[in-house]
Amino acid sequence: MKKATSTAAKSAPAKKAPAKVAKKAAKKTAVKKVAKKTAAKTAAPKKAPAKKAAKKTAASKRSKTVIEAKTDVGFGNLLYIRGDAPGLSWKSGVPMDCKGSDAWSITLSDVSSAFEYKVLINDIHWAVGGNDTAQPGATNATEPSF
Repeated sequence: MKKATSTAAKSAPAKKAPAKVAKKAAKKTAVKKVAKKTAAKTAAPKKAPAKKAAKKTAASKRSKTVIEAKTDVGFGNLLYIRGDAPGLSWKSGVPMDCKGSDAWSITLSDVSSAFEYKVLINDIHWAVGGNDTAQPGATNATEPSF
C-alpha cells in the first residue's frame, strides 16, 4: 500500500500547478483592465478649437485688375498673356479665360502699380506692335492683331 500512497502524493501536486497558472493569468488580465481604466481617466480632455476672428486684410480690400482682349484666334487656339505684373512673367505665358468666340479675359490680384503686358496665341505667336499698359484696379481692354 505504500506504493499507492506515494503515487497519489505524486499526482496531487500536478493538479495544483494549473490552478497557479490560472491565478497568474487572472491577475494579468485584471492589471490590464486597471491600466486601461487609468489611462482613460488620466487622458487630458480635448479642447475645442478657438474661433478665429474674421479680419479683413489689405489684400481683400484691393480691387482686381482685369485685362480683356477682343480678338478671334481661331478654333482650338488659346490666348496667353505675358508681362511684369505679379503672377505674370515675360518667360512663360499664363492662359486667359475664353469668354466668347472673340472675347478673352484674365483677372489679376495684388497689382499695385501700372504694368506692361502682351498677348500671344498658344504662347508662341506675339501680338504685333508694342507692349500694352494696364492700370491697377481697373478693367483694361486691348484689341491685338497677329
